[in-house]
Amino acid sequence: MINQIIFEYPWAFALMIPFFVCLIYCKPKLDALFFPTMTFLKKATKKSMLLENILKTSIALLLIVSLASPIIQDEISIKNDKGYEISLIVDASGSMAQNNKFKIVKEIVSDFLTKRVHDKVGLSIFADFAYVAVPLTYDKKSIKRLLSRIQVGIAGSRRTALYEALFLSSNLFKNSHAKKKIAILLTDGMNNVNDIPLDVAIKTVKKYGIKVYTVGIGGAGDFDPRVLKKIANQSGGKFFAANSKQKLKEIYNTIDKLEKSKIKANKYVKKRYLFAYPLGLALLLSMLLLFRKNKELA
Repeated sequence: MINQIIFEYPWAFALMIPFFVCLIYCKPKLDALFFPTMTFLKKATKKSMLLENILKTSIALLLIVSLASPIIQDEISIKNDKGYEISLIVDASGSMAQNNKFKIVKEIVSDFLTKRVHDKVGLSIFADFAYVAVPLTYDKKSIKRLLSRIQVGIAGSRRTALYEALFLSSNLFKNSHAKKKIAILLTDGMNNVNDIPLDVAIKTVKKYGIKVYTVGIGGAGDFDPRVLKKIANQSGGKFFAANSKQKLKEIYNTIDKLEKSKIKANKYVKKRYLFAYPLGLALLLSMLLLFRKNKELA
């Protein structure tokens, strides 16, 4: 949410009405003196009164603004220990650069993140090796910002460490107490790194109770549907295949609906109070007005 200045007590601005009424009708009655140069004095007095009224009006307005309590309402943060926890596992190998696949995936994943308001989400990237880009967090903005900067080749470009990515991202849930743990594994290739066996990766997934949705993108022969189906089936998830941007978008929408959080989260709004600024300016103008008064009496 965009930060904005709002007023906690906007009714305070109604005090401007009695102020203007008093400014117009509550004028002090002074003894009248007549001089031959009365016209000149009237002009000088009129200018002086105009400046004085401007100062008085500014002071009153600043005091009322201060009384209305202006605040900046910052981004809403969400604390939800019972909601969904989702690990996004994205292939960033060299083949993902073909036909703008990686750019399309980033756009769709970013849109998916926007929909998961109450959930913790983590992001893992893999190619020649796998790494956790963002651990599980409620801060979707940080994930989107980082995702927009990630490019193909950031983890190498020649190999696909799919099993390693699944194993590594599963360990994000090691200390999790969430009722729903989900992973979405997207790839356009086949595993060709032998650091972690497939059975070990699946065993880790099942150990932490993670449901894995696997998504293969591209044409026939680009990915191994047998492996992706095995991962999905043994974890209680589902396998999807996408050969177009629209199909991929539909898949993420389907997963979003299948695993939609209905948890009511606790929301906290951070406020920054700004009343000191108009109040301080009002005091400065009051001192200026007092100085002018004293100068006129001297």
